[in-house]
Amino acid sequence: MNGGQIILRLGFATTVLAGAAFIMDGTCTFMTLFAFLVVVSRIYAPFDQCLMLIAELFSARTASARMRSFYEEPLATGDGAFEPVGHDVVFDDVSFSYGGAEQVLSHVSFTAREGEVTALVGPSGSGKSTCARLAARFWDASDGRVSVGGVDVSAVDHESLLRDFSVVFQDVLLFDDTVMGNIRLGRRDATDEEVLAAARAANCDDFVSRMPQGYDTMIGENGSKLSGGERQRISIARALLKDAPVVLLDEATASLDVENETAVQTALSRLLADRTVIVIAHRMRTVLSANKIVVLDEGRVVEQGSPDELLAADGLFARMVRLQRESADWML
Repeated sequence: MNGGQIILRLGFATTVLAGAAFIMDGTCTFMTLFAFLVVVSRIYAPFDQCLMLIAELFSARTASARMRSFYEEPLATGDGAFEPVGHDVVFDDVSFSYGGAEQVLSHVSFTAREGEVTALVGPSGSGKSTCARLAARFWDASDGRVSVGGVDVSAVDHESLLRDFSVVFQDVLLFDDTVMGNIRLGRRDATDEEVLAAARAANCDDFVSRMPQGYDTMIGENGSKLSGGERQRISIARALLKDAPVVLLDEATASLDVENETAVQTALSRLLADRTVIVIAHRMRTVLSANKIVVLDEGRVVEQGSPDELLAADGLFARMVRLQRESADWML
């Protein structure tokens, strides 16, 4: 009920009360009041309906504006044939902004080489996750070029490009299906043995063994019956099962305790060999074994090199490592 309807109904109620008072003191008869109220109700009802329709029109206007914004988005097009030479991921002077607003990335250049682990680190909001999403062409760069194996990703159809990507982002997407069914989304034609092998590598066995039907247990909409760490391990298992040549890990171990994090990192180290791996992490211990580290700050690359080189340079990366080591020793 909107404000106009409330005012109308209060007015009508006031009229009824006033009429009742007139009957009590003999000013008018009940039939006179009844006839008066019939006439008033015939006037009041159309106004009440109009006010209801006005509220619905305002709501429809908001919804139609959102629908128009969807239709105004440019269609993503590209070549269905994707034949890269190797799987080096190259950012060449890339800039990006969301909807023409403030730039998130500014002239970013680096190469994530095949067979190596490249870690993106930096303060929150520095553009690390945006880089990973641009590599998988979730968006197109505003300026510059992102390429995989020498092929500009903006010229490749999304379906064709993503066949070569395994992705584990912070926001895990699961379905109201069994544990087995959710992991098998990584590769639909995988056998049960392959699914179970990926699950074991992602350290899923310990919590799945406690479920009523094991791997056949329904996990609820978006994994509502699981903890954050359990949901993330299923996502990691799905990525491992896909066995794609390019792997994007955005805070893949963020919801795991120290013991499970170590187990998953060991599995990742073993199973991601000879692939192009881009890792995003805030825990410096997670990336100290990477082949290359790219340090981002306010959307720009401020440092890049091996962990030893960056520690020796005593820049932003070295400062972040020191701060995390100091915080690890903090006690109440």
